[in-house]
Amino acid sequence: MSTESSSPPLLEACKISKRFGGVRALQGVSASFFPGEVVAVMGENGAGKSTFLRLISGIYQPTAGLFRAQVPVFPMIHKSFITSPELSGLQAIKAHFLLVHGNLRGFEAFQEDVVVFAGLGDFIHLPVKTYSQGMAARLLFAVLTSGSHDCLAMDEGFGAGDNNFYDRAQERMERFLNTAGTLLLASHTEALLERFCSRGLVFREGRIVFDGLLDEALAF
Repeated sequence: MSTESSSPPLLEACKISKRFGGVRALQGVSASFFPGEVVAVMGENGAGKSTFLRLISGIYQPTAGLFRAQVPVFPMIHKSFITSPELSGLQAIKAHFLLVHGNLRGFEAFQEDVVVFAGLGDFIHLPVKTYSQGMAARLLFAVLTSGSHDCLAMDEGFGAGDNNFYDRAQERMERFLNTAGTLLLASHTEALLERFCSRGLVFREGRIVFDGLLDEALAF
């Protein structure tokens, strides 16, 4: 079962499978996602949730099957910068923007928002490799939650830095999620899923074993 919509699918997975050597992380997964849906991705550790999010985000390619997306799926999955740690904070911000957008239109406003929110002061000019873990997490969080996206794949396990940063991060995260057109959220936290999601996918051993309304998915 899946939720119904009169709109064409925004994302469509057709019997996709993913292998890592002898390990089959996903097995014949099929699902469609529609504009504006907020979908919980649930299951035990190792069930295939993170692999699925990475695949629909383009980080992984399927071993078999077909995945179609009408818009880019923005991954809020990485726990660290995918650019060189030799770059300064400002250079890392610019590199991320170019990787996502392919150009610098709108970059100045993006950079100002990130710098102000991260609150790193003069450290923003130093190489990211010199940052503490908390400083790096704050900058990465600010980068990933600046702007809005047509479709977002998010792993709740993503961190937001030190305790002093936590409250501001929670407020920013809520605003960010509310601006995402379509959201797929992997989480073990029932309260978080109930707060944002209306549909639930339950993964088990690399397969989707339930797809339906959130309360029914949670009960399952």
